[in-house]
Formats: sequence, C-alpha cells, structure tokens
Amino acid sequence: MEDHFHELTDRVRGELRSPADLVTYERLLGLARKNTPAGREELARMLTAVERPLWTREIAAFSLGCAGDRRAFETLVLLLNYRDPVRCATAAHALARLGDPRTARAAAALATNPLRTAYALHPVRLLVDLRAPESVPALISTLERLLTPHTPYWRVALACVEGLGALGDRRAVPALTSALDHPRLAAAAAASLARLDSAGNGSR
Repeated sequence: MEDHFHELTDRVRGELRSPADLVTYERLLGLARKNTPAGREELARMLTAVERPLWTREIAAFSLGCAGDRRAFETLVLLLNYRDPVRCATAAHALARLGDPRTARAAAALATNPLRTAYALHPVRLLVDLRAPESVPALISTLERLLTPHTPYWRVALACVEGLGALGDRRAVPALTSALDHPRLAAAAAASLARLDSAGNGSR
C-alpha cells in the first residue's frame, strides 16, 4: 500500500486550498497510518460527511479499502467510475485489496456498460487482478464490442486482450482470434493466444 498511498497523498496535497484543508489533510494521513479501530471509525464518517472536498473521501476510502473495511466499497466504486483516470487507478488498487464479494460484479458492470467505455480501462484491469468468475465473460463482452474499425477506445480493447491472455481461459479464443485483424491489437492478441495454447499444452 505504501507506494500508492504516497502517490495519492502527494497528488492530493496539490488540491489543498486553505489552512483548514491542510489541517484536515494531516488528520486523515495520521488516521490512515495508525490504522486503529477508532481511526477507521473516523475515516468511515468522512465517507458521508457533507460539504467536504472529494479528496477527503478519496483518502478515507483508499485507507479503509486497503485495510479490508467494506464501508469503503460504495465510495471506491464511485471513484472507479470517475472521469479522472488517476482517481480510477487509486480506487482500483484499493478495491483489489478490499475483499468485498461485490467488487467483481461492480467492475464487470462498469466495464461492459457501453455508455461508460471511456472510463472502462481500470475496471478491466481490476477484473484481471480479481480473477473472479465475472472476469472472463466481462472482458470478452467488452472486447467484442470494441472490435470495430477506428474505435477511440483501443486502449481498453488492448487491456482486454492482454487480460484475457493473463487469465488463461480458452473461452477467450474466438474474441482474441478476431482481434488479430486489428493492427493495434494484433501483436497482443497473438501473444495472448500463444499463452492460452501454452497453458493448454501444459495441462495435458
């Protein structure tokens, strides 16, 4: 957690606007580092506090999520679907460590929603990290939808291709084979198919 926590706190420090913000920021950092039951209670209250800047909820949710406190789930899913990719990445890291059984379902819903494709990169990567039953079907569905010429979301498609290779499930073969016809995906699709073939050969 430490490296990601430092990246988060360094970024958030640039969002502070007043001496009161600095006091709140330092209070949150102290609570997160101590990780005591009383501290987690205070962090949890930050998740629903009104008239607070988003960064307070982000620090609280990240800290609680990495500590396995499921009260962070709703805020982390909100951040996973946020317009700022850096906040999405932070949320995905915490969700991967949260251990909440709802996480894979939520990530799959975000990844497969055609109205949210612009924000699907980190949900896709999270599904790969989780290796949940929802992961492969969601990645296949998302990839198949993006196998159109000149898609602006080819990075999401590429994450699906690479993730399907890492997950090693042969249900992905048809979608990966179709991806061979797309110049930006072809090399990764060939590599993922080779990984699936190698895994299959090794299991016999």
